[in-house]
Amino acid sequence: MNKHKSGLLLSICFCLAVLRANADVVLDHGVDESAGGGPAYIVTTPVATYYLEKEGGGLSSMLDRDGVDWLGFHSETGSGWKGEYRGFPNAIHRQDGNYFHAMNAGTDPSTSVVDFASAQHVRVTFTSKNGQWQGQWDFFPERCDFTMSKVSPGYKYWIQYEGVPGGEMDVSDFWYSSADGSRHPIQEARLGDLPAPEWMAFGDVQSPRMLYVLHHQDDEHPDDYVSRPYMTVLGFGRSEKNKFLESNDTFSIGFVESVNYPDVEAAVVKILE
Repeated sequence: MNKHKSGLLLSICFCLAVLRANADVVLDHGVDESAGGGPAYIVTTPVATYYLEKEGGGLSSMLDRDGVDWLGFHSETGSGWKGEYRGFPNAIHRQDGNYFHAMNAGTDPSTSVVDFASAQHVRVTFTSKNGQWQGQWDFFPERCDFTMSKVSPGYKYWIQYEGVPGGEMDVSDFWYSSADGSRHPIQEARLGDLPAPEWMAFGDVQSPRMLYVLHHQDDEHPDDYVSRPYMTVLGFGRSEKNKFLESNDTFSIGFVESVNYPDVEAAVVKILE
């Protein structure tokens, strides 16, 4: 290689490095070792690092600024609440397939395409193996959105956060919701439709932040939260094993760098402005 080409390549690499350093949203490809080594899109933002499982189409890990994983998925068969059930959005379960869940023994595969990737916005769209479901992922500097952009005719779905606040679910964890301004212990269930805007947030007394999940569209469907050993189960459009969602709705998941209810509420509500 001559000196001119070598110098040009170095300049290009330097420019790419500068652009990457200044980017708020960076898309990489790799594996999620903590989840069992499955291939993943790795999206890094100023507030979180997301591992979006390429085969299953769901988040397997969601790390905060301190590197703590608030999902804790692992593909080990039989791990149940300790791993294989966890993730987000875990949307389609025995409803014309099992889709948009990090790949475990019961998940059906999907295909994906990166629609675009910029320093402010990355979009990845997944299509189920049977072609009847489509899920759109949008990553922004401050949050991640999931939209059920295609619903299989005659079927319904739910959207779930099944995870581990602060890296491990224990009695020090708690939750807030749009229903009231109180702090509730993680073991306390909340059943029924959340008032608009529909959201819940989860925290740990050892963490300076909370993870929130927001439903952009208001409805009258149940949004049940129950605790399980080792993980949360928040289901928008879920009551027990029943699913209620059937439209092209959008849901946000992200972190708020506060554990005070007014701060969390303001940050979540701002998303819909």
